[in-house]
Amino acid sequence: MRTASLRKLTVGVVAGGLLLTACGTTAEGGSASEGGDGPISGLRMMIPNSPGSGYDTTGREVAAVLEGEELASSIEVFNLEGAGGTVGLQRLVNEEGNAELLMQMGLGVVGAQFSNQSEATLDQTTPIAKLIEEAEAIVVPGDSPFQSIDDLVEAWKADPANLPVGGASNPGGPDHLTPMLLAQEVGVDPVAVNYVPYDGGGELLAGILGGDVQFAATGVGEVTESAAAGDVRILAVTSEEAVEGVDAPTLSDEGIDLVFANWRGIVAAPGISEEETQRFVDAVTEMHDSEAWQQVLEDQGWTDSFATGEDFTSFLGEESGRVETVMSELGLA
Repeated sequence: MRTASLRKLTVGVVAGGLLLTACGTTAEGGSASEGGDGPISGLRMMIPNSPGSGYDTTGREVAAVLEGEELASSIEVFNLEGAGGTVGLQRLVNEEGNAELLMQMGLGVVGAQFSNQSEATLDQTTPIAKLIEEAEAIVVPGDSPFQSIDDLVEAWKADPANLPVGGASNPGGPDHLTPMLLAQEVGVDPVAVNYVPYDGGGELLAGILGGDVQFAATGVGEVTESAAAGDVRILAVTSEEAVEGVDAPTLSDEGIDLVFANWRGIVAAPGISEEETQRFVDAVTEMHDSEAWQQVLEDQGWTDSFATGEDFTSFLGEESGRVETVMSELGLA
């Protein structure tokens, strides 16, 4: 069933209370929709899954740089977990016309809108910007007997049901599609894969360290610190080339023909004006062009893939179609 679209795919990442950060609290008396050349005020950034996830890290870095560059002030960042990001997506869609709310998102939400048959869909939102791409990592606990991707694949092929793999994505998200596509490539039936979903990178890491899963697929930036500390071991990365600062080969280096990249971006509520949309785009563009954001990209090991306007809108449409096709080929949609 292997196809070119299954072997090389660019995809993106996957109900709770509020979690405020040092980025500040909601500004009083200000409005993100107000005009003028000053910083945007009254802005809230929704993270549609748990603290410690890739969305969480990205959204908080965006907020920090927007504030540091005086493009926005007193941004409130909060987590609204559930259903692979579609709880947050539904909240955003319900906030039609609210020009004080942004949502961090990625392909995890793209896939979840299909796997969860969500009434709210991304084509109802207002696209602002695609920000970054990131390789996925195949990781095992630090004390795992698997020393290489070959060791893991050999054991996985022998008994896939008893080798659970974790990921911080619902079906259709990057952490789910990575092991499914890897399974197809190495000769494991995807139906036999024992996939354990976690709602965010923090929960996934706890599952890895607790021995609840034998291995995991996750964004490389979510496990670099744990790998450096020896808590986990990265067996391979899914990028075309090795990730700087990560001591692991690519799948291609190990003879596995799979290249896979995650991406993340920002969308706004539906029904905001063109002027409000443009103010968000202008602010995020200035953020992207800053030295501070370029340092974030380097520190996190993220690949710059910035796009706004029609380019990002078209990309979202193409990704939705591509992911729906892949999920159908995997029997998931």
